[in-house]
Amino acid sequence: MILLVVALAAGTFVVRPGPVDRWLAADPTQAPTAEPAPEPTPTPVLAAIGTSGTAPTPEGVKAAIGPLVDAAVLGPRVNVSVVDAVTGESLFAQNADTKAMPASTTKLLTAATVLAARGAAYRLTTRVVAGAEPGEVVLVGGGDPTLSVDDKGQFPGAARLDKLAAQVEKAMGGRPITKVIVDTSLYEGPLTAKGWDGDVISGGQVARIQPLMTDAGRIRPVHNEFGGDPRYADPAAAAGRAFARHLGLPASAVSKGTAPATAPVAPSAAPSAPATFVAGARLGKVDSPPLVRVVDWMLEQSDNVIAETMARQVALAASEEPSFEGAAAAMIAKIGELGLSTDEVQLSDGSGLSRKNRISPKLLTDVLTLAAGGTNPQLSAMFGGLPVAGWSGTLRTRFIVPSANQVGQGLVRAKTGSLTGVNAISGELVTQDGRLLVFAILADATGESGAARRALDKIAAKLVTCGCT
Repeated sequence: MILLVVALAAGTFVVRPGPVDRWLAADPTQAPTAEPAPEPTPTPVLAAIGTSGTAPTPEGVKAAIGPLVDAAVLGPRVNVSVVDAVTGESLFAQNADTKAMPASTTKLLTAATVLAARGAAYRLTTRVVAGAEPGEVVLVGGGDPTLSVDDKGQFPGAARLDKLAAQVEKAMGGRPITKVIVDTSLYEGPLTAKGWDGDVISGGQVARIQPLMTDAGRIRPVHNEFGGDPRYADPAAAAGRAFARHLGLPASAVSKGTAPATAPVAPSAAPSAPATFVAGARLGKVDSPPLVRVVDWMLEQSDNVIAETMARQVALAASEEPSFEGAAAAMIAKIGELGLSTDEVQLSDGSGLSRKNRISPKLLTDVLTLAAGGTNPQLSAMFGGLPVAGWSGTLRTRFIVPSANQVGQGLVRAKTGSLTGVNAISGELVTQDGRLLVFAILADATGESGAARRALDKIAAKLVTCGCT
């Protein structure tokens, strides 16, 4: 049985978008004002999907969306796959096996492979060890892009440098700290990928990929849905300076280097009787939220930096070189291990910013079908981060115009993809008969981006409303 449920936080009032209202239970009876209401059970946004809904037929789906796929604004190269998630039957295929430029729908493969490689509960550790000389501490990047400077970070529940600094001061036992060394040796290779447009860093779409950064390299911990977020030119150095400030040190006390070999014990934390300084001894560590939460943020916000760091985790888990090239190779190998075709994918990065990436729509729907089937619980976790049409993430302002598209609000969950001339969408939806479908539409020679996105939304909305029998 396929089960996809999204719960709302208790006590939160939500206006249900579009036709999603009819899938939900009736509103609870209002409690008397004289007594506090008991903690309510969260109400599902999307109902559980079983196997009883009427299945569309390939003929019905072709009649419904065939003309929409040919919309001029989508250009001459529109590759499509629509699949019944219950049976795995292909309901519509247009160049489904043909690799196309996927843009950010690449992140679906990144999510699937990192969850398969590391597991949903895995955490990323940032640590500090004693340096080679007394007074030196080494901040060692562990690949956590969600690390925060303090309690005002971009990502809720993120590991924090201020707490790490407090651990270090305690472990040093009153010894003076004179220098912070930043260790970025976890990753190898170039800091940018082949195929990235020249303005993606200056435009704030991504940062140079390093294993140490705060707020995914952002200068301010704010995600701007409609434009780039300014990023540090050297995210690791910026994180080192922030850490030094928490230790009361100036920026001049920060330099790049590598940590000594790890010592078996930490220095004494007793200020009155400090032990001999032990180079490489661990002075503190902080852990990221579970990987599933990091993947959720990656998918919901389409965070390119998180995607690249997740791709490197696939490489590290496979003992591949943690670089763009090594991550791409590891992701493709993991796709093969999952029993999916590696002939339908070509990767240069994990975010989809690279114009050298190629993925077939069929591979995307194969990944989604596998994840929805319940046979691989780690993969099933990827659905939690998919944006909901008219509700969250990169779909929050989609499925609004024209008004006919609004029928998809609350019933379509998908990852979008956009580059100049490229527009894509891939995810899952519930038909009016209660059937779960997965779909992927990749158009890599489109016209005006806004019109192309509305045309893609129109296809998904039509699948929601049609019985297609």
